[in-house]
Amino acid sequence: MRKTFIALGLFMTANSTLTHVPSIAHAEGEIPAYAKWGQLAVLETKSKYPDADIIDYLHEGRETKEDATIEKFKLWLKEGNKEFGVFVRIEFKTDTEEVVNIEFQETDR
Repeated sequence: MRKTFIALGLFMTANSTLTHVPSIAHAEGEIPAYAKWGQLAVLETKSKYPDADIIDYLHEGRETKEDATIEKFKLWLKEGNKEFGVFVRIEFKTDTEEVVNIEFQETDR
């Protein structure tokens, strides 16, 4: 009887471990929906501030209005001894994903 409980315990432990690992691997491989727009925000910011290094990146969320969507980001830049933030707002048509407007706003915070 004791051997049965030990075998059952080992079986349950092995089964729970094996089913848990794939879900972690799958979650790590998912690409967020905003990633495409984040890449565009970084590229456009590098173009606008060619002498600055982007040292941090934050997706602040998404806003929808009528037939358009706005992805909002905050990038932190360093240019020489100066560090500053840049809010980037990318507005695009929701159905076609055609970029309508990209806005930049500098901040010291």
